[in-house]
Amino acid sequence: MIYDTEFGVVVVGGGHAGIEAALASAKLGVKTALITLDKEKIGLMPCNPAIGGIAKGIVVREVDALGGEMGKAVDQTGIQYKMLNTRKGPAVQSPRAQADKEEYRKYMANKTYNTENLTVIEDEVVDIVLKDGRKEVEGVITLNGLKIRTKSVVITTGTFLNGVIHIGDKNFPAGRMEEKPSTKLPDFYKREGFELARFKTGTPARLDKRTIDFSNLEEARGDNPAPKFSFWTEPVGSYWFKFEDEVPCYITYTTPETHRIIKENLHRTALYGGAITGIGPRYCPSIEDKIAKFEGKERHTIWLEPETIDGISIYPNGMSTSLPEDIQWEMYRSIPGLENVVLLKPAYAIEYDIVMPTELYPTLETKRVKSLFHAGNFNGTTGYEEAAGQGIVAGINAALRSLGKEEPFILSRDESYIGVMIDDLTTKGVIEPYRLFTSRSEYRLHIRQDNPILRLYQKAYSIGMLSEKEYKFIKELEEEISIWMNRYKEETLKVEDKRVSIFTYLQKPEITIYKLNKEGIPTPKQDYVKQEVEILVKYDGYFERERRLNEKMKYLDGIKIPADIDYSQVPGLTKEASQKLTKAKPLTLGQAARLEGITPASITAILVYIEKLRERKKTG
Repeated sequence: MIYDTEFGVVVVGGGHAGIEAALASAKLGVKTALITLDKEKIGLMPCNPAIGGIAKGIVVREVDALGGEMGKAVDQTGIQYKMLNTRKGPAVQSPRAQADKEEYRKYMANKTYNTENLTVIEDEVVDIVLKDGRKEVEGVITLNGLKIRTKSVVITTGTFLNGVIHIGDKNFPAGRMEEKPSTKLPDFYKREGFELARFKTGTPARLDKRTIDFSNLEEARGDNPAPKFSFWTEPVGSYWFKFEDEVPCYITYTTPETHRIIKENLHRTALYGGAITGIGPRYCPSIEDKIAKFEGKERHTIWLEPETIDGISIYPNGMSTSLPEDIQWEMYRSIPGLENVVLLKPAYAIEYDIVMPTELYPTLETKRVKSLFHAGNFNGTTGYEEAAGQGIVAGINAALRSLGKEEPFILSRDESYIGVMIDDLTTKGVIEPYRLFTSRSEYRLHIRQDNPILRLYQKAYSIGMLSEKEYKFIKELEEEISIWMNRYKEETLKVEDKRVSIFTYLQKPEITIYKLNKEGIPTPKQDYVKQEVEILVKYDGYFERERRLNEKMKYLDGIKIPADIDYSQVPGLTKEASQKLTKAKPLTLGQAARLEGITPASITAILVYIEKLRERKKTG
């Protein structure tokens, strides 16, 4: 085939996964193309105009620590910021921000347009070309007939692959409302034998702010000072956003009348009427799903969230539905404050194709086709943050492959929530749209929202995602934290007629590092160092307990399984276990142990077999 042009990496899709993948690849010096159906929709927030949340906010900070852009973008375009779970320990706290969706889109579009090594192409990829006789990427072909040679491809098509929108009994092909779906690319995946599944998600109507009565609704304001997402930005409020300009959210509730309307019209929803076959998200259900499955609940909370700082569009969080449009008007108007509301856009559900993520390695490269990577909703996840986390990992690995570097970039479960997510996806697969929670991690105390930069800066720097200046700055912070920790362990003070270390004294629940300062005890000057030292001291015993509990799994994660292993030859493995392992192709014993149905006895059998293989190699 004669190609029109050549790029080191081609990223397909301009959503949150595609942006981070393309920016990461370009940052690593690879000539990169970002191909999207509509340049004006790069960075669009098609659903909730918010970034962060439980575990999700930690992912955004991890993306930032790896040199990504999402954290910087929301710090510059947010209109309300909160730290969630502040009454609980640091392991489950997480930042969340309401963003101005239009400003966010502009920020991301501007970033992609003006990044060195990155070219944005408005087109649709309809096929992936493989090298003759080999399952390896050679290029892509677009709808407009452009043939691009490339060394790596990252697919981040979100909900666009064979997307179908449902509003009641009406349905029509679309990737999002008023956007055409991708119907040609699925043929490549069917041709190559990939395991496809059908998923579903939805979004609520958009409401006209001018027709809402806020006078009797509960106001929900953000935190002051506002938490920021990026380690590298100035404190939030230094930009166009000021706390006094914050746009509040409001809280309202469904009523018995709301529930009656929904129950009487369940048969008219696409979900319960049988039009939708795709599996929806359990943790973000439609309002009809809530009413049907939680019949005893008298009311459900609805958050009225502004989509922009000065616009009229309100997002009713918690009210996604696939009811017919006429019933939607009736349903929304049964809610306090919305009695006269006008719908700017109707709610809808959307079905789309995904490729099962068990088809992927932890690098997010497919097992069937070399140099083909997947990220985002296409892997069966939900959420902008999960998409961004996968996107930056896929983009880095695609770039490394393009540069001919053999060492892959893999994040483990014990160092990041991105690692937890990717391990869950590639090892266990998905039976419903995947959403991150802190409960998914066995390392919650170690992978907190406050320390992503300390956890990941070495890795980011080693591959070129952090500059020398940034690296030195974090290294000095880390060293300063260590100095203060050692100092507090060594220095003592008198408490109730006996001497104890400052470390032991600070472990008391009523003692804070700011109280130490008031008592004349030396404390760090930098707020970040103060924060880290206090957390490390307060939770010292818990950290040790968590470390011991996870030592075994970490040991197993360190044992690599030979790529050419034949599980049918492993004595002691059942046929079912052998088939599961052959299909999943785990890279380590830890991954194998997390597969559904793989017992400790199976892991022992594999370990013994690996040791025998090693002995045979030694003896020749």
